[in-house]
Amino acid sequence: MPFAATPSLNLYYERAGAGEPLLFISGTGGDLRNKPNVFDGPLARAFDVLAYDQRGLGQSDKPDQTYSMADYADDAAALMDAIGWETAHVVGVSFGGMVAQEFVLRHPQRVRRLVLACTSPGGAGGASFPFHEIDHLQGEARARHLAPISDTRQDAAWQAANAELFAQIIAMTATDPFAGEPGRVEGARRQLEARSHHDVWDRLPRVKTPTLIAAGRFDGIAQPQAQLNLAIQIPGSTLRFFKGGHMFMIQDRNATPAMIDFLNGKA
Repeated sequence: MPFAATPSLNLYYERAGAGEPLLFISGTGGDLRNKPNVFDGPLARAFDVLAYDQRGLGQSDKPDQTYSMADYADDAAALMDAIGWETAHVVGVSFGGMVAQEFVLRHPQRVRRLVLACTSPGGAGGASFPFHEIDHLQGEARARHLAPISDTRQDAAWQAANAELFAQIIAMTATDPFAGEPGRVEGARRQLEARSHHDVWDRLPRVKTPTLIAAGRFDGIAQPQAQLNLAIQIPGSTLRFFKGGHMFMIQDRNATPAMIDFLNGKA
């Protein structure tokens, strides 16, 4: 299995595709063993995609110590060093978008073009949903709580009218096939702690990298107002809303092709 030894820990990664290099940074709880993932979609057919399990998650090291957003950003830079990439396009999704913001601020010369998907700037610009406050909810209870937040259309009336589909959604999101692994609970908690402190609002005007902000119109986790705030705060950025909630990249088939066009300089 491919592991990159960084100065602070070992990161599990996968790489596939051909073309310009693209670093994909996944969201809260991201684990490359969960399928489908980025390698099953259009990005891996358009770019040389590098994705990884972030510290505390998946098959990467899970030191039980305080994590910072700067740590996550520097992990991404260290992984690129290990692969031998000087620069790359970067796509950050949800929590990965928070890491990507920190990354482009700490390592601006390494990012060719940047896509921030369903994420938030924190601070005065607005924070994403506080997952650390519902850490006590697990399994089906957690999935039911988050469903109408992840997609605000999925309220009680929608759930009643689409009972079979809603049951499928809950079944898919309620189970953790890797629960019980050593360090899994601790690593996930450390990630949420770092996430709760994300705030790059005052530094975002420093971003000079061409940036696309992509979001779902019905996302209650990374709310639309936070996307507007990002677009205002990042000079020259482009904002696009798509039909969907927090999972708009799989709900709207136009979303990922639009990202690809932007990364290729066509939009």
